[in-house]
Amino acid sequence: MNLYITGGGTGGHVTPGLAIARYVKEHEPNSSIRFAGTKKGIESRLVPREGYPLDEIEIIGLSRKVSPQGLAHNAKAAYLTVTAVHRAKKLLRAAKPDCVLGCGGYVSFPIVKAAQQLGVPTVLLEVNALPGKVTQQLAAKADRVLICFEQTRALLGNRENIRLTGAPVRPEILEADRKKARARYGLAESDKLVVSFWGSMGALYMNRHMAGMLALEAREGTAFRHIHATGAAAAKWMPDEVKKRGADLKDFPRIELTEYIYDMADRMAAADLIICRAGAATIGELCALGRPSIMVPSPYVAENHQEKNARALEEAGACRVVLEPGCTPEQLLAAAKELINDDARLASMRRAAASLSAKDADGEIYAQLKEVVAAHRT
Repeated sequence: MNLYITGGGTGGHVTPGLAIARYVKEHEPNSSIRFAGTKKGIESRLVPREGYPLDEIEIIGLSRKVSPQGLAHNAKAAYLTVTAVHRAKKLLRAAKPDCVLGCGGYVSFPIVKAAQQLGVPTVLLEVNALPGKVTQQLAAKADRVLICFEQTRALLGNRENIRLTGAPVRPEILEADRKKARARYGLAESDKLVVSFWGSMGALYMNRHMAGMLALEAREGTAFRHIHATGAAAAKWMPDEVKKRGADLKDFPRIELTEYIYDMADRMAAADLIICRAGAATIGELCALGRPSIMVPSPYVAENHQEKNARALEEAGACRVVLEPGCTPEQLLAAAKELINDDARLASMRRAAASLSAKDADGEIYAQLKEVVAAHRT
């Protein structure tokens, strides 16, 4: 298969494409796979690291500001969109893909739009419960729209080209074993572990609250173990911030701060509770592992889609949602203590999360791609 994948801006629009690329390569070693993205997006780092070529597209998203600066920004965005479609056509003519897979983010619009104008088969993967603007605008002419939440179907007009596949999940997540992971970290059956993170770059507002929560944990002598990934931005200042709040973490070995959790699959598998944002990729991993969670959706994403994602899990009983506005360290700690001390509730949340997991999302997405390609060849 000659596959062209596009998506960017956030890890949630890049990692699903990478997961599918790996799956296709495993099943069709002679396949050709290229990506398209922006020079400044996270895709410019993640895609080359995985060994795939990345074609660069210059495009920017729209501004929501009603101001002269916002209007000027949107005028430039409109111009770049037109020019990006022209460049995308050149790239597609050179690559000659059998199919284009759009994984979301504004950079995917010109690629998928150009493919549809050229008659190249297109498949959209919508990882969020609330479909993004790109999916909404291009779904009607796509050969397939693959969704991860059943609620998304109605929001896209119940079109016949929609299929529920679930979100791709990294192989190391699917292979993680809870018993082995807990043994790796020296956790007894009665030990409780909380794992928290706000994303690879961290989140300033929430990291300040987490610093307060960790200080409270230390002063109260909370029984559970806790590892928090600060992200790159907070790695230097956060230990001092916790100390200013009355706790030197050197004296509290049950609490660990780290810039990045490199063994995330095992840490999540070993955890009894996870505190995190509500990105689609994270949700897919939580469900695959069957992990209870406290989710604090980012309010800074397009159309507040993280809260929609989190609410879908909350309705199923898999997580507890805490909204960032008004959130406090005391509120976070109280929520964590309430859940971590309720074994029956944790067990129920584990079952609910696992019930939402797509057992073979990668395989189903691959099957849909092959079906679309075969239909265009006949």
